[in-house]
Amino acid sequence: MIIQPIIDLAAIFARKGIKNAILSPGSRCAPLTLAFVRHPDIHCRTISDERSAAFVALGMAQQLKKPVVLVCSSGTAALNYAPAIAEAFFQQIPLIVLTADRPPEWIDQWDGQTIRQQAIYGRHIKQSYDFPDHFGHPDITWHAHRIGNEAVNEATGFPAGPVHVNIPIREPFYPESQDEFDFNRPIPIVNKLESATHLSSSALANFKNELARFKRVVIIPGQQASHQHTLDLLNELATQHKVVIISDTISNMQSSNTITFHDQLLPVVDHGAFSPDLIISFGKSIISKPLKNFLRSSGAEHWHIQPAGYSPDTYQGLAKIIPSTAQEILRILVESTLTLDGEFHQRWHQADQAMERALKNTLEKAPFGEWKAIYNVLNHLPETSKLHLANSMAVRYVNFLGARKQEIICNRGTSGIDGSNSTAVGCTFTTKEFVTLITGDMAFFYDRNAFWHNYTTNNLRIILLNNHAGGIFRIINGPNKQPELEEFFETKQSLNAAHLAMDFGFGYLPVKSEEELDAALMDFYHPSVKPKIIEVFSDSAENTAILNTIKSNLRNFMDQ
Repeated sequence: MIIQPIIDLAAIFARKGIKNAILSPGSRCAPLTLAFVRHPDIHCRTISDERSAAFVALGMAQQLKKPVVLVCSSGTAALNYAPAIAEAFFQQIPLIVLTADRPPEWIDQWDGQTIRQQAIYGRHIKQSYDFPDHFGHPDITWHAHRIGNEAVNEATGFPAGPVHVNIPIREPFYPESQDEFDFNRPIPIVNKLESATHLSSSALANFKNELARFKRVVIIPGQQASHQHTLDLLNELATQHKVVIISDTISNMQSSNTITFHDQLLPVVDHGAFSPDLIISFGKSIISKPLKNFLRSSGAEHWHIQPAGYSPDTYQGLAKIIPSTAQEILRILVESTLTLDGEFHQRWHQADQAMERALKNTLEKAPFGEWKAIYNVLNHLPETSKLHLANSMAVRYVNFLGARKQEIICNRGTSGIDGSNSTAVGCTFTTKEFVTLITGDMAFFYDRNAFWHNYTTNNLRIILLNNHAGGIFRIINGPNKQPELEEFFETKQSLNAAHLAMDFGFGYLPVKSEEELDAALMDFYHPSVKPKIIEVFSDSAENTAILNTIKSNLRNFMDQ
């Protein structure tokens, strides 16, 4: 039996511009699956593991800047979406999550594959909707149409994010051969017009007057997608010497005009000479712990720019929330008469340039390990490619090594290791450019089902850093001093990627030396019909020793 309002749901989404759905197999969700699969304007893919499926959808939506639909069956399938939904919520990525459910009268009756699915994602979702379970009155169909429209509008409204529609479905699930799917019947479509947020003339005057109080201004771009116009404005500000711009790798706002070696600088410089009196931020989180601690202890006033939504007090000095876009405020700063303390600007940039020279010299002389491997890999990346970074050490390594021209993508909403592979796979579905994932062994093997599907990802390149452990725990004060370090924190493991590569048909190159890595990189980015993995083997303890030596050498260099 066809449930027309479910068919209408697919039609509403398509008419509102949604083009992609990620489906996971099941019986209870059959009407939803068929509605999306049979819609001519929606591209559907099947990913069997729901946890991976949700991160694949997230990886697609990150790039498309449009919602991707998720469909799963009832029961624990829905719970497996939760990590990616939390990540999407904090990264402000639009997803529309459709979970099939048992009818309400069968909840808590020991019926198979039944859990309590209403509002299952708690506070990590923008909005949860309960779809009607019967359609005996025209008003109920009207309600179903409203839910479809509201779900898309809510997912895409600032700040974007995931929404959930729980859909109770009664048997029979499957249509008869004579049933037709009508996607063209009249359906109400409710569109929400986008509106720009601008400062009023009085707010603008107040902003400029207050700005004149400050002489040591730093701009901190948080995590965001690359945006050339924003970067152009930052570069213009930096060349005018009006502000100091400190940019993490995940901000996608790095250039030769921004400070990018702050991770190494801040532990070795006099904080008083480098402290700002005003912090202006936009975007989301930053990764650098030294930078966060420095800004928190600086005593600086903090102004954050964003059009709407809540604003965290990340640096413990939040004094002003500016309801505008970064582009508008940066343009005002470019055109302003703001005068920076010239020595403050010069001090930051001279130190950053000195650290860049010191780091390059130190790394080139360092023994082979993860640090040297990533340094060499980054020098081979195609400039127009996309770079995915797993959490724990991979993203920290790249942040440590300074500015990148490639678009940087990392799941720093919740900073988990659970979906790095899948997010990169989702990215490959949206582009023909090379997508490089740099990951550690724990994150990589944790998410191996990312590759368990039937779709081509020939533009995927993986750099797997395998030290057979969670090496980050050797550099964190606390676990690194415990006798239980290796078994209970690092969690030593003996896997390698050779069998995985064979199972999924990947090109595979194991390396244990700088010479082997250089040889492997020679044709790593040549076009191929298969994805490729370079697995870099190293020792966790040796990597930590190399890092400590590098940091010591950098401190000595800056003291000279």
